[in-house]
Amino acid sequence: MSILFQAYPLARRALFAMDAETAHDVTLKSLQRAYECGVTRSLMHAAPLAPITLMGLRVPNAVGLAAGLDKNGAYIDALGNLGFGFVEVGTVTPRPQPGNPKPRLFRLPQANALINRLGFNNLGLDAFIANVTRSQWRARGGILGLNIGKNADTPIAQAADDYLKGLRGVFPHADYVTVNISSPNTQNLRSLQGGDELSDLLARLRDARKELADTYGRDVPLAVKIAPDLTHEQIDAIADILPRYGVNGVIACNTTLSRAAVAGMAHADEAGGLSGPPVHELCLAVIARLKQRLGSTMAIIGVGGIHSGRQAAEKMAAGADAVQLYTGLIYRGPALVRECVDATAVRAA
Repeated sequence: MSILFQAYPLARRALFAMDAETAHDVTLKSLQRAYECGVTRSLMHAAPLAPITLMGLRVPNAVGLAAGLDKNGAYIDALGNLGFGFVEVGTVTPRPQPGNPKPRLFRLPQANALINRLGFNNLGLDAFIANVTRSQWRARGGILGLNIGKNADTPIAQAADDYLKGLRGVFPHADYVTVNISSPNTQNLRSLQGGDELSDLLARLRDARKELADTYGRDVPLAVKIAPDLTHEQIDAIADILPRYGVNGVIACNTTLSRAAVAGMAHADEAGGLSGPPVHELCLAVIARLKQRLGSTMAIIGVGGIHSGRQAAEKMAAGADAVQLYTGLIYRGPALVRECVDATAVRAA
């Protein structure tokens, strides 16, 4: 393990003395500077090899970066160099938007958890694509997922228009595209997970995807990211709908509105989505239900609450084909990536 990774517990002490969102920005900028420094870059490592096939893509290992950490796609190369098999950035909306008022990101250290109500804060599609095209990750063989959403002020009845703009914009620059319909921080967004609403959205995306595939001479896999706060009936309905429209993968899950696992803790009553270990069991249940309904017909990417290699392996055992990390990186640092690769490699082999 590199000196850089071993030093993270010391760095975390300083970062946790800062406001959570400030620390997030400082960490990403510091990581970028470290990556750009030739000497420091040598302390990082390339992706550990335990290759899998995911949505038809050959991926170096089954551990990816979840969307949300790099909303504007500004740090793709530096983040990818931490050992991930694939990297997903966004969520991007067609137009820039500031997100919700600050403070909007809170730590719950007792639970190694976070609550965020960021609200798709991002610089918009044009800036996002410019950042993506500047990165060298894909040119070096890295797998890149681009995550799209809708603007907060777009009426839910016109949400599909925003997703179509996003799909058309990111299509030529993505190895796969994720449709985020499960953030709790954009009003009414989760209603798009309903049967009729989901069918209408996916029908329009399917048609646009066919046109784009013809234009660019290649298809791009499509994934849908869902919430952990779904009933069995809702999960079953989603599992029945996705294959009808050529969806290649489902990402389970986004953050939860439940506070049962953190009741009484400081910040537990803040509005927003809860992430970290309290979400792990919720997501396992969703993954297992999806696997029961879908079998091997569609890729399942497990995300939510992975704080150790053991939890990554549990996601795979429940039915996930790959996993993604976010909150665990905040608490454990980059050493978590290799730990999860090692824990999932036997299953992925």
